[in-house]
Amino acid sequence: MARTAPRPPGLVRWSVDHFVHRLERRVGWHRMPVPLGLAVLAVVRARLRRRNLFGTDELPSTEPDSAPPFEPRYLDARAPDGSHNDLDHPAMGMAGARFGRNVPHERTHPDPAPLEPSPRQVSRVLLTRDELVPATSVNALVAGWLQFMINDWFSHGEGPEDEPWRIRLAEDDPWPGDHLEIHRTRPDPTRPAGSRTPPTYRNTQTHWWDASQLYGNDREEQLERRSGEHGKLALDAEGRIPVPDDPSRDPSRQEGFWVGIAIWHELFRREHNSICERLRKAYPDWSDDDLFERARLINAALIAKIHTVEWTPAVISHPVTRIALRTNWWGLVGERVYRRFGRLSDRELLCGIPGGPRDHFGVPYSLTEEFVAVYRMHPLIPDEYTLRSAADDDVLREASFPDLAGPAGLGVLTEVATADLFYSFARQHPGVVQLHNFPRHLQRFELPDGRTIDLGAIDVLRSRELGVPRYNEFRRLLHLDPAPDFETLTANPRWARELREIYDGDIEAVDLLTGTYAEPLPAGFAFSDTAFRIFVLMASRRLNSDRFFTIDYRPEVYTRLGLDWIDDNSLRTVLLRHHPELARTLDGVVNAFEPWDQAGT
Repeated sequence: MARTAPRPPGLVRWSVDHFVHRLERRVGWHRMPVPLGLAVLAVVRARLRRRNLFGTDELPSTEPDSAPPFEPRYLDARAPDGSHNDLDHPAMGMAGARFGRNVPHERTHPDPAPLEPSPRQVSRVLLTRDELVPATSVNALVAGWLQFMINDWFSHGEGPEDEPWRIRLAEDDPWPGDHLEIHRTRPDPTRPAGSRTPPTYRNTQTHWWDASQLYGNDREEQLERRSGEHGKLALDAEGRIPVPDDPSRDPSRQEGFWVGIAIWHELFRREHNSICERLRKAYPDWSDDDLFERARLINAALIAKIHTVEWTPAVISHPVTRIALRTNWWGLVGERVYRRFGRLSDRELLCGIPGGPRDHFGVPYSLTEEFVAVYRMHPLIPDEYTLRSAADDDVLREASFPDLAGPAGLGVLTEVATADLFYSFARQHPGVVQLHNFPRHLQRFELPDGRTIDLGAIDVLRSRELGVPRYNEFRRLLHLDPAPDFETLTANPRWARELREIYDGDIEAVDLLTGTYAEPLPAGFAFSDTAFRIFVLMASRRLNSDRFFTIDYRPEVYTRLGLDWIDDNSLRTVLLRHHPELARTLDGVVNAFEPWDQAGT
């Protein structure tokens, strides 16, 4: 699918766009009255859709993407690998497809100085957490939820062990040895040798919002996770995810595993099985496959809804964004009108995206490297945790992040009730995504394979390696003003001084990560406005392009029961269905990502 050349804007559109651009540069959308802020964000998104979507499928390749053969069941079910979502372009968005870009290809060559300044020094001097700076409007469930989502959205896969990046260490660096090694990202193997076009990389996950973290990315993974009865996913007698006998399949030995992610996997496996039970009562003649496929559609859509109208408005809790995100799902008519009368129009702004027309905006759909870059939000994760009883708030144990990760985390899952874990996270705050708030335990973290990594250094290096522009250039390419100096970039004098020293006085050298961590945040935001620009563009695009959220979001595919299940449920109702013992502490809590009541009060 080739990109459609954008039509030149008409005089009226150009005039509006020009006026809004000047107004926003002078005032900022987040300082405007709510109606005006909403209108400005709508114009900003339209401009980004026209100018900041770039496909990579047209770049040279020795082996064009191809999808497995079509099966009739793909008409009303998601393929395991994400293929055949667009029936005219069956390979679009499937597992193994290239990442796209939000900036022009000629601006995506790898950084010519990927090790300057030292990613390790950037991590040590600018990222190290002195003391947790909390995001007080939300609870720590938001951190694990985001990683749960990322496991569905993207992964570059395991990097090759040969020729790693070797980073020199400062004389006072306590890291063992004289250098830090970081595996390189595996490049696209189908890119022709000697090509002058920028390198591309492939997503091992599907690009669609299809809950692949629960269901897998191929038929084999999917079958391993199914119980084989009544469409359900496998759980043990206690309702927990079974641990395979084969150590290589043990999830706790996979990179990134910790309790904060595992509780979400368990909860939504249980939710899938509850959907299967309800469907089986309504459709007793359905096969195991019929029940599984419909339950997957419903569960994936419910997860997407929760992220859109609950997680995100909690993390960027500004009056404008709270309304804007609910508008993405229900439109300006609102939830009550939508639920009573259904869609009144095909217009996205009026009635939301689900059930409306599909639109790729002239560019083959994919997630982008810039999307990956702005979701490097590890400061959300606290270093220390107090695990408490959901019954009476008694302290069960104190834990640090390593106590909750890897095989040690698996032990916590067997010793502490899942309801107590949800309650414990919900009674703590995450960190704000800013400088000097990176988890200390992740700057020297031992992986299950024995390697020790500095995740802060890796986060800095990855954007340079993958050709994501540095901070000022990134802002220019997203139609924002660059920072002319360090004092303009940040209002914190200490940060400005440290940034100047690390980047040797060159404001243009500031990394995207450190720049977005340094800039002042809009009211209610836990991350930066610069990062938010990619979100404005890509959050709705994931819905707009997906057949199962647009033209096939209808009773004939989901069933009427399925659409009602999505409409009727929230994170709060899902938690109470599977953990009714949380009812007292959730009493009065509307958004379960906001702080919960103390048990026993």
